[in-house]
Amino acid sequence: MLMNFNKTSYLILFSVLLLQACSSAPQRYNIAQDHGPANSVDLSHVKDAVPKVEPRSKYGNPKNYKVLGKWYSVKQSSAGYKAKGLASWYGKKFHGHRTSSGETYDMYAMTAAHKTLPLPTYVQVTHLENGRSIIVKVNDRGPFHNNRIIDLSYSAAKKLGITAKGVGAVEITAIDPETFQQSNPYQAKVKRTSALSTYPVKNHYKLYLQVGAFNSQQNANKLHKRLSRMFKKRQIHSEFSADKNIYRVRIGPLASVADADELTVLLNKKGIPTTQIVID
Repeated sequence: MLMNFNKTSYLILFSVLLLQACSSAPQRYNIAQDHGPANSVDLSHVKDAVPKVEPRSKYGNPKNYKVLGKWYSVKQSSAGYKAKGLASWYGKKFHGHRTSSGETYDMYAMTAAHKTLPLPTYVQVTHLENGRSIIVKVNDRGPFHNNRIIDLSYSAAKKLGITAKGVGAVEITAIDPETFQQSNPYQAKVKRTSALSTYPVKNHYKLYLQVGAFNSQQNANKLHKRLSRMFKKRQIHSEFSADKNIYRVRIGPLASVADADELTVLLNKKGIPTTQIVID
């Protein structure tokens, strides 16, 4: 049976296929499968992305989309967005391929992938371990690996100092391009990363695995008791968020990202599929 597609139908179909093709890449990412350039590259000439006013991508901003059985809702605006989490990176394996926005991925450009920020969005990313900060353009979707909040290009990750470990604890702050162009308020705050020397490690944060968030204190207490039985030597915290009226249940503080990832796999096997790394 033939189907009558108009221009809008083709555009929607193309957008979904493009999003799925690009977003599958970060999910499968690990340092063994992907890598940076074979030889050392001088990145001193690579500058931060410069925020500018741009139209929203025609292809990368569906209201909702589904990847690996999970639904994501794209934010209508990036205004006021600020979050802490784990950054990963992707490199040569995807170099030259289309991103979810339709742009070509360049591992030497200062770009990134995010699951829900509108495309494009400019963000400042600060590495919480060494204090380095960069500005990148979010033009792709991902990462869909558990416990990761943003996927950086190779250059961006290298400048932050996370390529060796593969992940790093970061704080992300959205930038308003109009404000940036008018007064450049972020420039003074951003520590330039042209010198790639090692910064002193700060580690002024604690890592937790959030296992549940509830409106009901009773449900939070049930999960707390269940986790206490499963992990007798772990610290289990139940916290009430007054501003959101939510009861959160967390495990931690944890020793490392690897510890959080191992706990996530174990909890999934125990029938607890929804976890989230929280950095305080």
